[in-house]
Amino acid sequence: MAVTLTDAAANRVESFLANRGKGIGLRVGIKTTGCSGLAYVLEFVDELADGDEIFESRGVKVIVDAKSLVYIDGTELDYTKEGLNEGFKFNNPNQADECGCGESFTV
Repeated sequence: MAVTLTDAAANRVESFLANRGKGIGLRVGIKTTGCSGLAYVLEFVDELADGDEIFESRGVKVIVDAKSLVYIDGTELDYTKEGLNEGFKFNNPNQADECGCGESFTV
């Protein structure tokens, strides 16, 4: 499997990378935090690290470390706008539950 982007997410990442003027792709990962245990992390990648997995989705390189891949394999990253709110949304088939505020999740 892989981590993929919707058209909206790919367009937004490409826009961010163009504005930065550098970067080879987007790192998608997890960290331990919050009331449910895990939270998603997004950051731009300028250099690859040992053990990184690279997926290409809609022309964008998506980089995932091996530790995170176990939890987010099969995830689709979307970019949504709802009223005044906009941001990335994770459609993770491994996610069992999330906290009430939506900031953290469990698998």
